[in-house]
Amino acid sequence: MARRMRRVAALLLALALPAQAATVGSTDGVPVVDRLVVADLPAGQLSRFWFRAGETAIAQDWRVPVIVIRGARPGPRLLVTAGIHGDELNGIAVIHRLAARVDPAALAGTLVLVPGLNTPGLLASTREFPDGSNLNRTMPGAESGAADRYARALWTGLLRPNADAAVDLHTQSRGTAYVLYAFASTPRTRRMAELVGPDVIKMDTGEKGTVENELTRDGVPAITFELGRPESFDEATIGRALAGLENLMAEMAMLPGPVRATAPLVTNRIVAVRASRAGWMTLLAPLGSDVAKGQAIATIADAFGRVVETIVAPQAGRINTIATDPRRDAGDMAVRIVWWDPDPKCALGC
Repeated sequence: MARRMRRVAALLLALALPAQAATVGSTDGVPVVDRLVVADLPAGQLSRFWFRAGETAIAQDWRVPVIVIRGARPGPRLLVTAGIHGDELNGIAVIHRLAARVDPAALAGTLVLVPGLNTPGLLASTREFPDGSNLNRTMPGAESGAADRYARALWTGLLRPNADAAVDLHTQSRGTAYVLYAFASTPRTRRMAELVGPDVIKMDTGEKGTVENELTRDGVPAITFELGRPESFDEATIGRALAGLENLMAEMAMLPGPVRATAPLVTNRIVAVRASRAGWMTLLAPLGSDVAKGQAIATIADAFGRVVETIVAPQAGRINTIATDPRRDAGDMAVRIVWWDPDPKCALGC
């Protein structure tokens, strides 16, 4: 009887949803959709969906969780995504907590929250899609390989139709760590990056196929917001990112309250500093520290602990990335250093 009642409730829920949501079923009372138009959802309400992003090789659905908070008053649509790389997790906690904090009655506009874009990658705790593709290099997708089809479903059915601005949350991947770090490519996205309050902003023309760059090129200002280390929930980082998103929403007039000033370091150049010898690395300059050209920043030791190389900074700047795994092959990255190049041609990235 209980099972029958749940089925009836699910059917009634599906029938009650607008036809434009393209409802194809329900799981535990959460509608399963393959197309979402948030403008058709009730104002002043939080809604949850499973978005069907394609099928597995055994003919089962890949499902992506979606939370939509449509405010009581009209306003812009802010898309916030996380987990496009399956070992980058802090952003998922940020989205969960943002959804719990925002009151639809106080919200102007719509929050579209996707806490986990790469379902198979998250299951396997891998950066890549199962076919080895980087899902954040395949947007807006195509009708070819598995990752392209998955990206195409996300892009056409969920992401692009429901965004006026976007923030894609990341961390570094396994074996590395970032400071809080944002990528931007235009004057508006630089302002968005300033508002979320990172330690460092990198003005960057970007790479083809990323959520950030493909949305920006298509008229939706978007940034990538990098949140530290992979495969963990770091409370301090999550708290800072949550405050940053709320600050952006205040500037967009989506939430009441003042806009907080921030002072990130803005950069437009980056260099990866690599070990030339294999061995055990010890960092001498911590993540986030400022370094001078020629400063010793790491050592490499052999199997007996004897130092065989001292790595020095080739450029003055700030260390925004470190390798956290001390085992280094020859040619592996030790750190990355960012700085500002005053050449006008680099104003939006070089």
